[in-house]
Amino acid sequence: MKIAIVGLGYVGLPLSLQFARSNTTVLGLDIDKAKVKSLMAGRSYIKHIESSAIAEGVKSGRFSASTDFSLVKEVEAVIICVPTPLNKNREPDISYILETGKSIAPHLSRGTLVVLESTTYPGTTDEDLRRVLEEGSGLKAGVDFHLAFSPEREDPANPNSVVATIPKVVGGLTPACLEKAKAVYGRAIKTLVPVSSCRVAEAAKLTENIFRSVNIALVNELKMVYTAMGIDVWEVINAAKTKPFGFMPFYPGPGLGGHCIPIDPFYLTWKAREYVQNTRFIELAGEVNSAMPEYVVQQVVAALNARRKAVNGAKVLVLGLAYKADVDDDRESPSYVLMTLLKERGAAVSYYDPYVPVIKLTREHPQWAGVKSVGWDVKTIKSFDLVLIATKHSSVDYASLAKWASCIVDTRNAMAGIETKAGQVRKA
Repeated sequence: MKIAIVGLGYVGLPLSLQFARSNTTVLGLDIDKAKVKSLMAGRSYIKHIESSAIAEGVKSGRFSASTDFSLVKEVEAVIICVPTPLNKNREPDISYILETGKSIAPHLSRGTLVVLESTTYPGTTDEDLRRVLEEGSGLKAGVDFHLAFSPEREDPANPNSVVATIPKVVGGLTPACLEKAKAVYGRAIKTLVPVSSCRVAEAAKLTENIFRSVNIALVNELKMVYTAMGIDVWEVINAAKTKPFGFMPFYPGPGLGGHCIPIDPFYLTWKAREYVQNTRFIELAGEVNSAMPEYVVQQVVAALNARRKAVNGAKVLVLGLAYKADVDDDRESPSYVLMTLLKERGAAVSYYDPYVPVIKLTREHPQWAGVKSVGWDVKTIKSFDLVLIATKHSSVDYASLAKWASCIVDTRNAMAGIETKAGQVRKA
């Protein structure tokens, strides 16, 4: 079997390699020529994906990458793994899905399976993507070609998150579409979870991420309440999670990051309006999480004030630019918001992140493009008035940080168990 996977990022590339390991010939398609060139040279551009895995796939002939979408005519299945961001008005932007559909439609053959994996609102697959595929190919979905939705489930930097063993939800436009999708994914994934439709599969993915968003908002709110009471929320959570039933630990932070949790819930709130439904719970969680960077900055101001230092003119180091520990993914990272808020208050802001040496151009925060991470040494760290821990990378030596930094604001409980001076660390 030969399949194509469109979008060779944090979702598409691991999936491609898993299919290649499962004796399936994979054609990776991407519009980024630099990515394609890197992959064909056997080089990875994602920290947690080894170059050796890519090189092995290329050498064996089971994996190749191209920018030529006309090659879709050679494959039995096309899996779409492209971004689904929000636009400037915080509304769903499915343009990447639709443009991909338009690019592959003229090259679809009868019997080909098209699967969407990008997180989106219910109806995207059987309405929006179906329309552009049928218009561009002259074929009919469910009759001439198969159509399905199977949401991605990636957890970068989690050693227990292995593509082959993560159960895969699959929904088809028709029963025949579902069977075709099961046959394809069954080659590479051990456990499949078939559902009755594309819309159920789309809704399942949104539900997973909304669940996380709401619970993170809850602990973020509790953090502010307990802090005002002089109670350490981290100690509270550690105590509560000893209950063997009825409780699942979630942890507070400086805001939401990544391509899923800050974005996906709003795909449902937007779609719900079409059905004259309100999503007050989801929107409230979004408000709480979105307010966290401002709360953290207030803690920075308070920490500086305690040292008779104004934020205006202070040198502040943000430790961690990636949205999550031990990854190089800075998409939607709250660190950008923290840096911008501090800069607006007159602080001289720098950052340190061993996994993001230089900030690339982003749509949301273009003003930080080209800025480089500072070095990690005693002279550099001592030069800052305050260090704000925004990401808890395991490779960072926090014991040294305690010796070098005069003032630390910790949003990740990274300094727990580290010997510090009285008043040196403020939790936020």
